[in-house]
Amino acid sequence: MSKTQWIEDELTHLREAGLYTTIRTLQSPQGAWLEVDGKRELNFCSNNYLGLANHPRVTQAAKDAIQEFGVGPGAVRTIAGTMQVHLELEKRLAEFKGVEAAITFQSGYAANLGVIPALVGKEDVIYSDELNHASIIDGSRLSSAKIIRYAHRDPDDLQRVIRENAQFDYRRSLIITDGVFSMDGDVAPLDQIYEIAKEHDYLLMVDDAHGEGVLGIGGRGIVDHYGLHGKVDVEIGTLSKAFGVVGGVAAGKREIVDWLRQRGRPFLFSSAMTVPDVAACIAAVDLLEHSTALVDVLWENTHYFKDHMQELGFDTGQSTTPIIPIMLGEAPLAQKFSSRLFEQGVFAMAIGFPTVPRGKARIRVMISAAHSQTDLDRGLEIFKKVGDEMGVI
Repeated sequence: MSKTQWIEDELTHLREAGLYTTIRTLQSPQGAWLEVDGKRELNFCSNNYLGLANHPRVTQAAKDAIQEFGVGPGAVRTIAGTMQVHLELEKRLAEFKGVEAAITFQSGYAANLGVIPALVGKEDVIYSDELNHASIIDGSRLSSAKIIRYAHRDPDDLQRVIRENAQFDYRRSLIITDGVFSMDGDVAPLDQIYEIAKEHDYLLMVDDAHGEGVLGIGGRGIVDHYGLHGKVDVEIGTLSKAFGVVGGVAAGKREIVDWLRQRGRPFLFSSAMTVPDVAACIAAVDLLEHSTALVDVLWENTHYFKDHMQELGFDTGQSTTPIIPIMLGEAPLAQKFSSRLFEQGVFAMAIGFPTVPRGKARIRVMISAAHSQTDLDRGLEIFKKVGDEMGVI
C-alpha cells in the first residue's frame, strides 16, 4: 500500500456517501446570472448580497488605484506595507460601524485567526456558540484557551456553562458568537448575550461576516441592529460578501485595535491587502453610506423568495435573513437536487457534512439585491419543478 492510499480511500468514501464536492468554474463576473462550466445559470450561490462585486463604481475605484499606487503593497503592514489607502479604509470602516477604531486583515478568516489568539491564551477560557463558523473554531484552537461550547443561540445555556465553570480560576474569559449563522441564516440574540457578558465582566466578540451590508441601518451590521454601539468589545467582519471585494476587519475599542497591531499574527506576518482591493472596499463603503436602496431591495427580494418557497412546501429552516436553507436531510439527495437544478439553469450548491451535521443537508440559497423579480420567479419555477420530480414537495 502506498503512503497516500488512505487519501484515495477517503476520496472514494466521500464519493460513495454523496459528500464529494464538485467545484464548478465561473467564466463571467459575479451577478444575478453567471456563466458556469459553459452554461448560463441563475446564481443562487454567491455571498454578493448587494451586487457590488461587479458594480461600476467599485471596479472603477480599483482601476484608478492601480494607476496611482500599483497593485501589491510589497510587504507586511508593520514594515513597508501600510499605504495611505489602508489607513483611509480603516478610518471609513470605523465610522461606518460606529466604533472607535478598525484594523484590516487579508480575509475574514484571517481576522478570526489573528484576533482570538491575541485576546486569550492557555490560561483563559472561550465560551463559543456550538454552531460558530470554522474560522472561530480554528482561531480558538490556535489560542490554546479552554473552549466551552454552549447550545446554539441559547443565552440560558451560556449562563449555565459560565456558572458551572466559575470554580476554575481562568485569567480572562471571552464570549464569541456569529452574528448571522452562515448555514441556517438565523441571528444571534446578541442583546441577551451582551447582558451576560456585562454581568460577568467578560470580553464579548461577534463575527458579523453575514450581517454587514445586511442587518442594521444601511447594512451597518448586527451591533447597529440591536443598538449596542460601544458595548461590544470587538466585531469581526469580512469585505468579501456584501462589500463585494475581499479582506477582513476587526472593529471596536481603540485599545483592542492598537493591541492587534502589535500582536495580530496575520497582520504582522502576511502581506497587506492589495491596493485595488482596498480602493474597491472604500468605494463600497461610499455606496452604503450614500443610500440604503441596495439593502432595501435585498430585503424585499428575501421576503418575496422565502414566502413563495414556503408556499410551495419547501422547508426553509429557521432563517430570518437572505441566507435561505432548503432543508433536504440526507447528503445524496441534496447532491442530486443541486445537480438537477443546474441542469435546469439554477446554480445552487448542496451543503452537507462536515459543513452541517449529518442528516441536515440542504441547498443553501443566497439572495441578492442584483436579482430582479423575474429572476426570482424563474428560480421559484425551477425549484418547484425539481421538487415535484424528486418528491420533496
